[in-house]
Amino acid sequence: MFTGLVEDLGTVVRADRRSDALVLAVRPAKIPLTELAIGESVCHGGACLTVTEVGRDAFTVLAGAETLARTTLGGLRVGSRVNLERSLRMGDRLGGHWVTGHIDGTGELAVRRDLGANLVLGVRTPASLLKFIVEKGSIALCGVSLTVNAVDAETFSVAIIPHTREETTLGALHLGDRVNLETDILAKHVEKLLGAKP
Repeated sequence: MFTGLVEDLGTVVRADRRSDALVLAVRPAKIPLTELAIGESVCHGGACLTVTEVGRDAFTVLAGAETLARTTLGGLRVGSRVNLERSLRMGDRLGGHWVTGHIDGTGELAVRRDLGANLVLGVRTPASLLKFIVEKGSIALCGVSLTVNAVDAETFSVAIIPHTREETTLGALHLGDRVNLETDILAKHVEKLLGAKP
C-alpha cells in the first residue's frame, strides 16, 4: 500500500526485454540503497514492482506482461526518469490517499496550461475509468496522489503545484503523452457491491 506522495525521482540505468517481461535497473537519487531489501515493494510511476536485486548504484525490478499491457512502463528507456515511492510502514502518516500500486489503465495528456503558480493538466480517459473519477475526489497520476479539479465527458483535470512539478515527472509531460492511472479503490468496491446479485 502507498500514499501517492513521491519520495524520489529515479533514473533508469538498464532496461532489458526478456520474453514478455522488462527488467529495469533504477538508480534512486534520495532513497538509500542500503534501506532497500530484496522482495520489498516499490511504486514505479504508479506501478507496484518487487525488488529482485540491490546493487551498489541501482536496484532491479521486473515488470511482467500484465504490467506492461496496462501501464506506460514498457516505454521506459535508459535515462528515463520515474517516480518512486516505498510502501507504507505501520504507523506512517497517510498524507495522500490509499494507493495500491495496481494501475487500472492509461490516459492521454490532452491539456497543459501553465498558470504560473500552478500547472493544469487535463487527461483524456477511457469511459471505463472515468466513471470512477469525481470532482474533488482522489486520483493517482503516474503514482502521484492528486485532487481532481473537474471532470467532463472525456477528461479530468488536476492542478500541479510548483513542488510537485519539480519533484516528480509530471512537470515534464507533453501533450499526447500516456500516463498511468489508478482510480479510487473505494469507488470500484462500491460499484461491485451495488452490482452484486443477492
